[in-house]
Amino acid sequence: MKNNNLKNKAWNEIKTNDSWAIFKIMGEFVNGYEKLSQIGPCVSIFGSARTKPDQKYYKLAEKIAKKIVENGYGVITGGGPGIMEAGNKGAHLGGGTSVGLNIDLPFEQHDNPYIDNDKSLDFDYFFVRKVMFVKYSQGFVVMPGGFGTLDELFEAITLIQTHKIDKFPIILVGRDFWGGLVDWIQKALLDDFQNISAPDMDLVQVVDTEDEVIDILNEFYGEYNLSPNF
Repeated sequence: MKNNNLKNKAWNEIKTNDSWAIFKIMGEFVNGYEKLSQIGPCVSIFGSARTKPDQKYYKLAEKIAKKIVENGYGVITGGGPGIMEAGNKGAHLGGGTSVGLNIDLPFEQHDNPYIDNDKSLDFDYFFVRKVMFVKYSQGFVVMPGGFGTLDELFEAITLIQTHKIDKFPIILVGRDFWGGLVDWIQKALLDDFQNISAPDMDLVQVVDTEDEVIDILNEFYGEYNLSPNF
């Protein structure tokens, strides 16, 4: 009986804490919606926090971001180092909107210095932050990265595939990095097991240069209006 009482007490404490957490979650959503709704059309750039400034994909992400803002879009990143820093740096150097959606992590994450002072948002919850990326991005530019990058990529593909959000460009940068994954999706998911449909392969495009990224964005938005995705 004693053990059951302890279990019930612990469970009740958890339920109480969960109830209060709802208000914190709501606060993050409200703050994100209010700030990002004022920023205008942006493109999100994802990639590894571990990429160094002297590496190929850091330099390419910086060029892509600069070109994006020169074509009238802002840039949103996760606000941290590596590819995120390169994205904000390129936007900053191009004189465009540079947004950082920061999250508190035990390693890797710290704010980079290239985010606009009034466009830096802090999140405790990954899922709230992910909603902001999807809602306010007119496109995803996905550089080489790790689990977090793959998480953002496949969530966006899933939401578009299931018609939960409007379609927008998802651009994978780096054929040498992404080629094996795309080939596996084609062979395993489509050809061998029929777990996706053939048109799903068209939800992503693989490129190598900043000019290809801009061409895809501009061609897509020559036909569609710029607006939040849901």
